[in-house]
Amino acid sequence: MITVFAALGACTDLNLSPKSATTGDVLFNDPSSYKQFLARIYSGLAVVGQGNPDADNIRDILSISDAGFSAYMRQYWGAQELSTDEAVIGWNDDGLPAFHLHTWTTINPFLNAMFSRVYFQVGMANEFLIQTTEDLLIERGIAENVQAEVKTYRAEARFLRALSYWHGLDLFGNIPIVPETNPVGTSAPGQPANGKQDVFNFIESELLAIEAELGNPRFEYGRADKAAAWMLLAKLYLNAEVYIGTPKYTEALTFINKIINAGYSLDPVYQNLFLADNHTSPEVIFSVNFDGNFTRTYGGTTFIAHAAIGGSMTATDYGLASGWAGLRTTPNLVRLFPNAASAGSSEDLRAIFYSDGQTLEIPETPTTSFNQGYAVPKFKNITSQGVAGSNATFADIDFPMFRLADAYLMYAEAVLRGGSGGDLETAVIYINALRERAYGNANGNIASDNLDLFFIIDERGRELYWEGHRRTDLIRFNLFTTNPENNPRAIWAWKGNVAEGKQTETFRNVYPIPSQAIIANPQLKQNTGY
Repeated sequence: MITVFAALGACTDLNLSPKSATTGDVLFNDPSSYKQFLARIYSGLAVVGQGNPDADNIRDILSISDAGFSAYMRQYWGAQELSTDEAVIGWNDDGLPAFHLHTWTTINPFLNAMFSRVYFQVGMANEFLIQTTEDLLIERGIAENVQAEVKTYRAEARFLRALSYWHGLDLFGNIPIVPETNPVGTSAPGQPANGKQDVFNFIESELLAIEAELGNPRFEYGRADKAAAWMLLAKLYLNAEVYIGTPKYTEALTFINKIINAGYSLDPVYQNLFLADNHTSPEVIFSVNFDGNFTRTYGGTTFIAHAAIGGSMTATDYGLASGWAGLRTTPNLVRLFPNAASAGSSEDLRAIFYSDGQTLEIPETPTTSFNQGYAVPKFKNITSQGVAGSNATFADIDFPMFRLADAYLMYAEAVLRGGSGGDLETAVIYINALRERAYGNANGNIASDNLDLFFIIDERGRELYWEGHRRTDLIRFNLFTTNPENNPRAIWAWKGNVAEGKQTETFRNVYPIPSQAIIANPQLKQNTGY
């Protein structure tokens, strides 16, 4: 575990939310504070704020809700997965069922939490950049060797800011770009004049500018390096046709090839990617790190692992003290795997389902019963050696945001969509590498004739389910809301608030700008349809 995240227990006790420059001058006179503040930006993806998460009355640093509710990765995961064919949840919190039913509105508290998290991250990164200019470092008498380290820290902060802006662009569309030079207390900016194009351009320019300043791939686990920036650029370009109406598959392949040639390798065992010691995996490119003793949060992988346990499942089998009986999946995901729908298991070892006492179908509303829909214990708080994690309440599992398998799938898709810089034969080799790991042999291998875009969206489901990709993928394949070709992949149980599922309004390909954000900043314009 890297130093940045090993220090989180201490860093989350510090009030390191954005401050005035005067307060920053005092804080940053200590050379060790630079890495501590950077750690706080990283930790913003994982934890909610300061204090003891065991306390019933703890509130997060944004004063949105109780501990865990507004955690960045919990909100991002929910927005990306609960709105798709991959996940349903059995809880009836205000606004939560709306994700799967496609009935969310501008006052949804979960969307407000996600929007707020994006801009809290941006604010922390901006404050760090304000306080680490070359002139200020010299003025404070910071040693040259520390100044050199801070240059890398600044690049990492810009990456983390770009990551949150990408999440904002993908989820909400046209969002404000907050200049780091904005003095605290000044009016918040409106959306950029050219809309999503300007947001796209800003993210792209930031990532290209910091590429040379980031550490080399795998220089320190859990920190953003060149490969993380390449992956984010590749994601931006792969989805460019959705965001700005211009295909950029050749540009995507440029950076995908850099990732594939950067020294990563597939983990020999698929399940190991989602265990308590997955920080040892050679496949993970960028992760959000969790530790049961130092990142004690009810969000992130603690939420995903606990909420997937219920019914006849035994929590201790998964390294946890209890199950929360919430998350399951729809028949659509199960049926992507041969035999899994009928037998509960498959020759494809990626089919990690629990079917004992569970029905495949979800005849009643998803909030009715945990036993409707197969459970998905993919994330387990147990090590690859079978040892329980360090804490039975809070998971040790890191969230693998970017990994090599995704780059392989992106390569194949970009080639099929006409990008230059790759070829079909190599794409088949990459896909078969994933399938040989999944089957343990060549029985699942495909030929080039089998590789088309429908295969890719299904294979992405098989390989990447519950990893926060599905909504973005379905939108890119025109399957998330309305599908003019009536592709059955666009229909799943309870989509559109009917048991059999139905197509929904196209405007829901982006979420609304939360009404609370518009009240706070009247310059913001609501997305069409809301």
